[in-house]
Amino acid sequence: MENQTTISPRDARWREELRKSLTAKERMAIPRVRMPELDPAYRVTCNEEVNRGLSAEQAVVEASRCLDCPDPQCVTGCPVSINIPGFIKNIERGEFAEAAAVLKETSALPAVCGRVCPQERQCESKCIYNKTRREAVAIGYLERFAADTARDRAAKTEDTPATRHAAPDAIRVAVVGSGPASLSFAGEMARRGYAVHVFEALHEIGGVLKYGIPEFRLPNEIVDAEIKELRAAGVEFTHDCVIGKTLSYDDLLEQGFKGVFVASGAGLPRFMGIPGENYIGVMSSNEYLTRVNLMGAGRQGWATPVIRGRKVAVIGGGNTAMDSCRTARRMGAEEVYIVYRRSEAEMPARAEEVRHAKEEGVTFLTLHNPVEYLADEKGRVRAMRLQKMELGEPDESGRRSPRPVEGAIEEVEVDEVIVSVGVSPNPLIPDSIPGLEVTRRGTLVADENTLETTIPMLFAGGDIVRGGATVILAMGDGRKAAAEMDKKIRNS
Repeated sequence: MENQTTISPRDARWREELRKSLTAKERMAIPRVRMPELDPAYRVTCNEEVNRGLSAEQAVVEASRCLDCPDPQCVTGCPVSINIPGFIKNIERGEFAEAAAVLKETSALPAVCGRVCPQERQCESKCIYNKTRREAVAIGYLERFAADTARDRAAKTEDTPATRHAAPDAIRVAVVGSGPASLSFAGEMARRGYAVHVFEALHEIGGVLKYGIPEFRLPNEIVDAEIKELRAAGVEFTHDCVIGKTLSYDDLLEQGFKGVFVASGAGLPRFMGIPGENYIGVMSSNEYLTRVNLMGAGRQGWATPVIRGRKVAVIGGGNTAMDSCRTARRMGAEEVYIVYRRSEAEMPARAEEVRHAKEEGVTFLTLHNPVEYLADEKGRVRAMRLQKMELGEPDESGRRSPRPVEGAIEEVEVDEVIVSVGVSPNPLIPDSIPGLEVTRRGTLVADENTLETTIPMLFAGGDIVRGGATVILAMGDGRKAAAEMDKKIRNS
C-alpha cells in the first residue's frame, strides 16, 4: 500500500484552490487512473493481493474527474445507496477521513466492496462519462482508497474505538450466517440501538468473504478489520453454531430474540448431471475454494488435503470460476482451462477478473461444454469430452442461447476438474423451521419489498433468497431488511 494518510495545511489549501479552478472541460480531459498491479509472473507464485491500491496523489487526481452532477445517477446504481459524490469530493479536497465517514453512513464493508463489487455494472455504469464515450470515474478504486486509508491511519495511531454496548433493555435480534448480507444487517441494526448476535456455522466469521473469495482478491485481514469495527459497534458473534442443528429457531425465540434475519448463503453446489462427475478429481468450486481459502490447503503447517492437478479444467464463466482457475495456477497447475458454453462476451465474470486470469496463463475454451469425463483404471479423471457450441437466439435472460454443433466433440487431457456452474441454498434452515416457504429452487420466499418470510419477524436476504448473487446485492438486502424489521418492531 502506498496510501498517504495526512496532508499539510499548505497542500490542503493548494488542492482546494486547484479544485475550484478546474473547469468541467478540464476535468473531463483527465484520463482515468490505472490500478497498480503485481506482475503476473510473480503473482501466480504467491497469494498476495494483485491490485495494490491507489496512492493519495492518484486518488486526488481521479476524484477531480467527478463532475459533481446535480442529479448523480451513480447513486441509483448502488444497492446500498452510498453518497458517492459526497465521499469522492472529500477525497478531492484531501479530507480522507471524512470520505471514509461518508461511506460508513450506508456501507458496513467499504473496503470489501471497493475490491470485489462489480462497479462497472452498477454505480460506474450510471456515470455521466459513459454518455460522452469516456471512461467512468473509478468509484470502486476510490472507495477502496478511502476505506484503506482510514484503516491504515487507525492502525498507525492505535486509534481503536471503545466498544459500544447496547443498552441493557435493548431489543435483541439474531442473525444466521456471517456473510455480507448478515454483516450489513448487523451493522445497521447495531447503529439503530439493537442488541445484535450473529451465529456462524463455520469456525471463522465472514462467510463467503472468507471461504469463497481468495486472498489475492480480498485479503483476510481486510475482512477481519471490518468485523472488528462491527464488534466495536457492539455486535456479538458466535461461531461453530449451526442454526437448525446446534440451536433451533425455537431456541432463539426462547432466548429472547424478537427478530431473526436469515442469510446463510447458498453453499450447496450444483453439478451438470453428466457421466463421470463422481470420478476422483472432479469437485465443486465451493469445495475447492473452501479447502484452500478457509482450511489452509497447500499452506505450510496445514494438513487439509487438496488435489494439485497438473492440467486443470474449470467449468463455468462467473467470478467464482475465475477465482478457481487463478487459485489452481497458484497451487502449481501447469495448464488451466476455463470451459464455458457461451462466448467471452456473455461471460458473467468481471472483465478485470477475466483479464487477470488470461495474464496468469489461463486458457479460455469458450463455446465448449463438457459432456463426459473419462477416468483411468484407478477411477481418477484423466480427460474430458467437450461438445463444441454455437450461439443461437437469445434466451429468457437476454443472452444468446448456446446450442451444440453436431458431431463436433473433442477430448482434452485433464487430471482435475472444478465445476463452477452455480449454487443452491443448503436445505437445513427451511427443513428445520415448519411453515417457512421455499421456491422450487430451494430459495426462501420473502416479500420483495420488506424481505420478511412467510413466518412473521423472520426476515431473509442474500443468496438464500436470490440464489448466487454479488456481495453488494447481499449487503443491500441486509440494509433493507434492517430498516423493515426496525419499522415493524417499533410499530408493534
